[in-house]
Amino acid sequence: MTYLEAIIVAIVEGITEFLPVSSTGHMIIAQAMLGIPPTDFVKAFTVNIQFGAILSVIVLYWKRFFQSWGFYKTIAIACSPLILAYFLSDIIDVMLGSVLVVAIALVVGGVFLIFVDKWFDTPIAKDIKVTNYKALYIGMFQIIAVIPGVSRSAATIIGGMSQKLSRRQAAEFSFFLAVPTMFAASAYKLLSNYKTITADDIPVLVIGNVVAFIVAMFAIKFFIAFLTKYGFKAFGYYRIAVGVIILILLLTGHSLNIT
Repeated sequence: MTYLEAIIVAIVEGITEFLPVSSTGHMIIAQAMLGIPPTDFVKAFTVNIQFGAILSVIVLYWKRFFQSWGFYKTIAIACSPLILAYFLSDIIDVMLGSVLVVAIALVVGGVFLIFVDKWFDTPIAKDIKVTNYKALYIGMFQIIAVIPGVSRSAATIIGGMSQKLSRRQAAEFSFFLAVPTMFAASAYKLLSNYKTITADDIPVLVIGNVVAFIVAMFAIKFFIAFLTKYGFKAFGYYRIAVGVIILILLLTGHSLNIT
């Protein structure tokens, strides 16, 4: 992977990580369009540059991360269902190289987003307490998001709204939940693949994380403002359009480097 390729993929990560459009899915598509083979390092890079995105959340919401121990307890409870993902790691690794899986997940998830405002939206009001039960319920939605193209952000926000959280509160709780979730996934991937990372790869990882951090800072601010005012429908149509285009390309013989 060249520096330019790393920067492009990191920009895609920064823009899409906290939007309900699937950052992993978009990175897989971007890598396929750039002709980047899905090597062990590339798969590790796709996960590890999430460190930069994590940092953007901590910087933007640093006051919220110095709350009572109850805040951390709630986040821990919401993350607990992800233990199941450990037993699905081999399956997940195979799916990380499949553009077809991404395309299907984008379309299906897009349909849900078109109607989610109508199904679950709560009028703008004072934020409600995220109880331990609500946290666990929202956390269960993250299991679905191990499928590339589903979007962790979309899954957890929908889970939050189904528990009567407002759009903004559901989105922000999704951001907080992303920090330990993405850190654990990135750290596990890094430890599992450190032997495949050479000295030449380290600058690529560093650049990727820096770019993802900067871009994600702006993306989060945009998303909160847009979501509060307009809801999810536009993201749903976008997902469907991208998914359909990819499916058409695949059906017409464009391999997009599927392995």
